[in-house]
Amino acid sequence: MRTLAKATDIRYRTFGGGGRKLVLLHGGLQTSANFSRLAAELATTFTVYVPDRRGRGRSGPAGDDHGLRTEIDDLAAVLDETGAGNVFGLSSGAVVALNAALELPHIERLALYEPPLPYDGHDPVAWRPRYEKELAAGRTAAAFVTTAKGTGELRYVPRAVLLPMAALYLRGDRQARQLVPTMRQDATVVAQAAGPLDRYAAVTAETLLLGGSRSPAYLKKVLHGLEPVLPHVRRVTLNGVGHVAADNSGKPERVAAELRKFFG
Repeated sequence: MRTLAKATDIRYRTFGGGGRKLVLLHGGLQTSANFSRLAAELATTFTVYVPDRRGRGRSGPAGDDHGLRTEIDDLAAVLDETGAGNVFGLSSGAVVALNAALELPHIERLALYEPPLPYDGHDPVAWRPRYEKELAAGRTAAAFVTTAKGTGELRYVPRAVLLPMAALYLRGDRQARQLVPTMRQDATVVAQAAGPLDRYAAVTAETLLLGGSRSPAYLKKVLHGLEPVLPHVRRVTLNGVGHVAADNSGKPERVAAELRKFFG
């Protein structure tokens, strides 16, 4: 299916066909396909819509004016098209969903998995200058490693170990190669969301904060900062998983179990 948002074609996948309507918003280096296992788990209970955020997958290009504003508008278009009032977002997708909830009252329930918001002196996109230089030099594998280490998931693995592995992985995965340049879009969204967390006290939606026990410390700090601010909030930590638990490569069944309880 598709909808039109600011002259960009936004495509989304649909799973299931009954129950409450739920939109899943992916993070960086992902497309809607990365949530196929999560969506299938939830499709027994909900009608699930998984859009490709602009510039990724089957959706249209990001455009020169891409940023948090356009991402919120894209989500609003999907919600209007589907009639959904429930949203789950992972990482930068969670940043979009949280900021959309400030202005879209028809978001009734909101689940956020570790939004990488600037907080407590930490800049979650400090990796961007090096990444941009590596991309400009055609060093896609190096740019991929920079984002992987900068976002924290592989922070303890030496670059010398990661570079040959990344080069081999990207050589065999065309979609992954195409997604590496889109991380600048995620960096823009995160940077534009900078500001005091207390502004999110205006969010009226029931909110679930999700995180993993193995995730980077700064992401846990963001959840600590959001928990006392959001007026209708509960928090769940999943033991033994990290930042990409909702991805096909993670433990999406663990995430689905929490979402089923929250949105059900």
